[in-house]
Amino acid sequence: MRDVTGRLMLLDTASLYFRAYFGVPESVKAPDGMPVNAVRGLLDFIDRLVKDHRPEHLVACMDADWRPKWRVDLIPSYKAHRVAEEHPAGPDEEVVPDTLSPQVPVIEAVLDALGIARVGVEGYEADDVIGTYTARATGPVDIVTGDRDLYQLVDDARGVRVLYPLKGVGTLQVTDEGWLREKYGVDGSGYADLALLRGDPSDGLPGVAGIGEKTAAKLLAEFGDLAGVLAAVEDPRAKLTPTQRRRLTEARPYLAVAPKVVRVADDVPLPDVDTTLPRTPRDPEMVDALAARWGLGGSLRRLLVTLGA
Repeated sequence: MRDVTGRLMLLDTASLYFRAYFGVPESVKAPDGMPVNAVRGLLDFIDRLVKDHRPEHLVACMDADWRPKWRVDLIPSYKAHRVAEEHPAGPDEEVVPDTLSPQVPVIEAVLDALGIARVGVEGYEADDVIGTYTARATGPVDIVTGDRDLYQLVDDARGVRVLYPLKGVGTLQVTDEGWLREKYGVDGSGYADLALLRGDPSDGLPGVAGIGEKTAAKLLAEFGDLAGVLAAVEDPRAKLTPTQRRRLTEARPYLAVAPKVVRVADDVPLPDVDTTLPRTPRDPEMVDALAARWGLGGSLRRLLVTLGA
């Protein structure tokens, strides 16, 4: 990873293009009739983000493997409900709307032509790429995602915050430690423990039976972190109800592996790419060709103006 100084913006790209797909009508089409609502919506997102937050570095982080085997080996239910087709030799195929799948290669081609760094690493999710860039950054970091899992990276001392889209990207929830403490009773480092205790059906994480978000937050407030909660299970003097003690004891096999699954990796072998926000397109001719082929119109023009400003 090259030295990154100044504000770094990390895009959870799939999260954003899914939001664009569902937020922009499918009537937005290329000249050949193929929907390009996700493409144009994502370009509009990036345009607004760059205008409003002026990052000096920008990385579109990708899911090279949206369901890594090393996570599935630990918790087989991990994202299992989102598998369209299993591939023993490689990444499983994810359930994706039929009219979104063809747009993903277009998104990748446009980002590459613009010169916006696009990084995915085999065997890892975009979350892990984001976690590694965040760990290595020396300046402030804005993580743009619709996935609350990344709240675990929030760190006021290092200037790491999550920009969570509420409506498009015009309305963003700026998530810092104060917001997390008010909402969940934990800071960034405690969010992963909260998430694994309560579980997350959207990711196939079972959690601990009978322990929801409020109970998980109370346990962490009382005992500090997951290690403290597990130590309390072994301490007869600890303030646990008999039911909580029993359920946490029964969940020990899950709790032994869940931290590795839930916590994003921070040691991904990142490629050597230039993350500097481009002011001019890397390949102007390709940008023009893609704009004409896919009818990207004002969305691409506005982004080009913003990049050059």
